[in-house]
Amino acid sequence: MAARKHRRQGGQAVKIVVTGPFAAGKTTLIRTISEITVLSTERGITDDTRTRKPETTVAMDFGRITIDRDLVLYLFGTPGQERFDFMWEILGEGMLGYVLLVDADRPETLGEAAGILAAFRRMAHVPFVVALNRSAEVDPRAEDLVREALELSPGTPVVPCDATDKDSVKGVLLALLYSVLDDIEATAAHA
Repeated sequence: MAARKHRRQGGQAVKIVVTGPFAAGKTTLIRTISEITVLSTERGITDDTRTRKPETTVAMDFGRITIDRDLVLYLFGTPGQERFDFMWEILGEGMLGYVLLVDADRPETLGEAAGILAAFRRMAHVPFVVALNRSAEVDPRAEDLVREALELSPGTPVVPCDATDKDSVKGVLLALLYSVLDDIEATAAHA
């Protein structure tokens, strides 16, 4: 499925989605990298999950980063709670690729991540990367656990991430953009 590309003053604007389980760091990642004030739909939590964080995204987060004068990324963060899963498909419409953000300190959320990944795989066949938040590097054992739990192909990048560090977030986005380029080249080679 080809992603919609929008023209913007001589350049391309493309849509990237950041998804993952509740409290994985999606809003933080977008706030860290966005060059504009992030539009966020966070609301207070009223159930027992408020012990992990006081607010949750209920619709989306929106940010933007200019790569160069020819390329702008629009970043859309999804809600992580399954009760807001209807937003996943809405936000996934027209995306060029996505980041599945997983909290490396909470491997018990890999089941949630697998459910989110299954939903995204059904809606679009676009490149994605798995980013392990709160990790400076990807330990081979942790990577094997993630690859097995998410049933990842060997070519799917699993990258370390610190959602509070701009350079780390840039690395995640670059890994995704390289995956997109690889996908475009593979498609062109088979055409």
